[in-house]
Amino acid sequence: MSDLEIRPARPEELTAVGELTLAAYSAERSLVDGVGYATELVDAARRAELAELLVAVDGDGTPVGTVTIARPGTPFAELSREGELEFRMLGVLPSATGRGVGEALTRAVLARARELAVARVVLCSLVTMTRAHRLYERLGFVRLPDRDWEPHPGVTLIAYGLEL
Repeated sequence: MSDLEIRPARPEELTAVGELTLAAYSAERSLVDGVGYATELVDAARRAELAELLVAVDGDGTPVGTVTIARPGTPFAELSREGELEFRMLGVLPSATGRGVGEALTRAVLARARELAVARVVLCSLVTMTRAHRLYERLGFVRLPDRDWEPHPGVTLIAYGLEL
C-alpha cells in the first residue's frame, strides 16, 4: 500500500484501533471462548499507556492495522528477555487484508528494534494462525520452540524470533 502511513496511535484513534484489533482477531477466528482476550484486544488505551502502540492508516487517515510493541519486563511482555523487543496484537482490518499492512507493521517493529539496538525481536502466536506464520517466516523469523507456552489450558502459543 503506497498510501500507508505507520506511526504512533493518537488518542482520538484509540477506540477505532481497539475495535479494529478485535475485528481482526474475530475474522481470523483467533479468539478462544472463556479466556477474556477480547477485552484486552479492544483496550487500545491501556496498550498506548503501557507499551508502544503503532497504527497503520490509509491515505484518508482511516486506521487499517495496528501492533503493540513491548519491552521486556513491562506489562505487555510475555516472552521477551533482556536485549529483545516483543510485538503482540498485530491486527489488520478485515477489509484491508492482503494489501501488505501486516508486513508493513512488522517491518516498522523491526525498524524500532534497530533504533533501540536490541539483538532480537520475538513474538508468540496461536498455533492456528498459519497465515501470520508464513509472513513471519518470509521475513526471516525462525521458530523458538523452547519458548512455546500455554497461557490457558488448551491455548498453545508458539514463539518466533529474528536476530538483528
